[in-house]
Amino acid sequence: MKAIGIILAGGNNDGRLGALTDHRASAALPVGSCYRAIDFTLSNMSNSGIGKVAVLTQYNSRSLRDHLTSSKWWDFGRKQGGLFVFTPYTSNTGNDWFRGTADSIYQNMTYLLRSNEEYVIITSGDSIYKMDYRDVLQYHIDKGADVTVVYQNMEGKDLSLFGIMQMDENKRLLGFEEKPEQAQTNSASLGIYIISRKLLISLLQEVVPQGGYGLVKDIIIPYKEKLNIYGYEYQGYWNTIATGISGYFTTNMDFLKKEVRDIFVNQYPYIETKPKDEPPAKYNYGAEVTDSIVGSGTIFNGKVEHCVVFRKVYVDEGASVRNSILMEGTRIGKNCVIENAILDKEVEISDGQTVIGKSMEEPIILKKGTKL
Repeated sequence: MKAIGIILAGGNNDGRLGALTDHRASAALPVGSCYRAIDFTLSNMSNSGIGKVAVLTQYNSRSLRDHLTSSKWWDFGRKQGGLFVFTPYTSNTGNDWFRGTADSIYQNMTYLLRSNEEYVIITSGDSIYKMDYRDVLQYHIDKGADVTVVYQNMEGKDLSLFGIMQMDENKRLLGFEEKPEQAQTNSASLGIYIISRKLLISLLQEVVPQGGYGLVKDIIIPYKEKLNIYGYEYQGYWNTIATGISGYFTTNMDFLKKEVRDIFVNQYPYIETKPKDEPPAKYNYGAEVTDSIVGSGTIFNGKVEHCVVFRKVYVDEGASVRNSILMEGTRIGKNCVIENAILDKEVEISDGQTVIGKSMEEPIILKKGTKL
């Protein structure tokens, strides 16, 4: 494919994910019992024939960098192209952190200048979907677009969480509002952009030195009349963990739906991740596990219902766990009651404890390493 990829994975979404991003970037958050959020975009890039991808990360990047240590799982272990991970650094010319999405690309301009591909596909690292970017690129070429923005009709959802697009009958962009209180349309940007490499270089060199650090605020919106910017409607499954705790919880719980799970697990091309070598989950006598997805190395002695369970979790006898997310290494003692909860990595609940959140929309969170 005649395009390179850029995945924006630098932040913690302004604290909207609370304690879940105290120790990790949002793109490194666990999803669907065995994935990290960034796996979906990485797999989409690879499955679309893109052989060269840059991940731009900044906030609490250790966990994410560890996950990306070997690029072979997404087929980026190659002589030509490959996977590049960029973080802010100190040099003789400065030591600025990334000040926005446009600035993060500008500070790594060498990646663009040393590439030969004609187009750049820019995406976020915290959205859950499966997309063939070749379809979007062909649309971009057919339209003669300078920039193409992927969007979805989100009627019925909270549109104040998204960038909202107004377009004419030919899908040309007329207006773009960032997180409006009263949206004029239901067309929400998915944070996926296609632009020619040379045009992107030119725009960044023009905008960033003048203090314009955001792709949307300082390029898409100001240049909507100067450039041919078009929208591409995506109609498949898409969700994001970036909107907050409720969004993270809902996205994980979507994996309990067969039609959603099949998209990523049973329909080629698949979503790949860095594998872990653990034995299969073990269901001891008396265990009752229903309507749940389960990671490897987990041991069940109690009751688990409608849950997303990650690796090496232990649920003891008499425990009852419902409507919850249990991350790696969580241990739940005897006769505990857990409901509407997110238990982060290595949480330990002693015997007889009760942890109940308000609802699936407002789950309770126990941060990493909590001992209760």
